[in-house]
Amino acid sequence: MSTHLEKALSSSHPLSSIVQKVYDGKRLSREDAINLYYSDDLLTVGALAEYARKKKAGPDKERYVYYNHNMHLNPTNFCVETCKFCSYANPGVSGNTSYTWTVDRVLEEAGKGVNLGIREIHMVGGLNPACDINYYEEVMQALKKNFPHVHLKAMTAVEIEYLANLEGISYRECLERLIAAGLGSMPGGGAEIFDDAVRERMAVKKTPAPVWLEIHGEAHKLGIKSNATMLTGITETPENKVDHMILLREQQDRTGGFQCFIPLKCYYEGTTIKDEVKEPTSEDLLRDVAISRLVLDNFDHIKAYWIQLGERLAQLALSFGADDMDGTILEEKITHAAGAKTPLQLAKEKLEFFISSAGYIPTERDTVYNIINVGQSAERLEQKVLEERLKEVLAVSCR
Repeated sequence: MSTHLEKALSSSHPLSSIVQKVYDGKRLSREDAINLYYSDDLLTVGALAEYARKKKAGPDKERYVYYNHNMHLNPTNFCVETCKFCSYANPGVSGNTSYTWTVDRVLEEAGKGVNLGIREIHMVGGLNPACDINYYEEVMQALKKNFPHVHLKAMTAVEIEYLANLEGISYRECLERLIAAGLGSMPGGGAEIFDDAVRERMAVKKTPAPVWLEIHGEAHKLGIKSNATMLTGITETPENKVDHMILLREQQDRTGGFQCFIPLKCYYEGTTIKDEVKEPTSEDLLRDVAISRLVLDNFDHIKAYWIQLGERLAQLALSFGADDMDGTILEEKITHAAGAKTPLQLAKEKLEFFISSAGYIPTERDTVYNIINVGQSAERLEQKVLEERLKEVLAVSCR
């Protein structure tokens, strides 16, 4: 037990009842989660999330941090939606030109990653009327024919909703057709923040919470695993974030197919909202990771998405309840279109070094968390070192 948690069990500590609940394996309430967001004791919140992570993983895997060897593919950036926070699929605002790849171009781009040994293709794109369900069936069939060993994680709930409406079919039928074509699992994009007022301010007309949750529920019933996300820095409050997590928790109770939760940060370059929003701080981002670990007690994995957090903050997030760093990625367009300065790819060796130097065991996985290789162990960070790193990161803006 960490020093912070020993002190927090004291009856005089404002978080004592929450700490006791976590120790007893009891579910946190909405009020508990909100109190964690407003607590000024970040280190105790982080220590409690780390305790919950270790308890969830079990003694044999409590130091495992997962990653996979993957690449991103974005076959089109044309989008009929006009979300104010989006730079990638909004060429008119960002100055980018729109594009739509042919099947041959998709195969060409995928081949670059396959030649480097990737095991997963993460494919998402804009809502483009020229890319109907037949287009995506052809793309997926071609990918599976040419690269049968590569897992295809594709199609956000937003894209499923759009395709189903475009074709006049149910969400289930849309999913069944894509699964038959090669769809292996779904990413968690498009959830943004479920709160209607936030979505209205950000001009988000796509996929309201009940629809997003319904589509993922249908995927789970069909045997498809998926992830879930939350986007911060778009005028949301801590209460909005807690409500978002609780809706995800309730859906997981119903259908059980979520593998991982990914807290995301909005970047603003190329958007029109810089003056409307407050950019999340490093402390905010660490708090999102830690509290999601504590609230989402039925999710096995919480991701420190290094492409957005930056390498150093992602390392630190591993001591705040995260147990996954995503993957090598190869090329990522969406966050970088909005100004992210992280590298476009990380070699496996470097990613393993980040994990091990943070005191954890790098563990290569496939998309559905089957373990491929367990790396070398490293010495755990002493509490004093962790605190010094936290001070360093919080002293500067997140990069």
